[in-house]
Amino acid sequence: MAGRWPTAVGANLLLGIPAVAPLWLLWFLAANWLTGPAPEENDGLGVWMVITAVVVGLYALLWASVNRPIARRSSLTPRTYWLTGVLATLLPSTALIIYSP
Repeated sequence: MAGRWPTAVGANLLLGIPAVAPLWLLWFLAANWLTGPAPEENDGLGVWMVITAVVVGLYALLWASVNRPIARRSSLTPRTYWLTGVLATLLPSTALIIYSP
């Protein structure tokens, strides 16, 4: 079962659900970096940078630890596997962006 592409897509779709939080934190940090923090944001962006680094780092560790064994057993080429994995991981966040009010 691990030799086919549905395993890669399924695992990464499931990993895409918790990926919403790290992706939102990255968006929040980038938006505040470009426009400047809100006037009531007295702590600055330093606190958010630490929080974002920890959350994104832990998620990246989880994502890599799940995908490496599947990638080794997959019959897909490495480039195809990792591209499929990244796109499938981004799918839940993209759906939330498209269907948000």
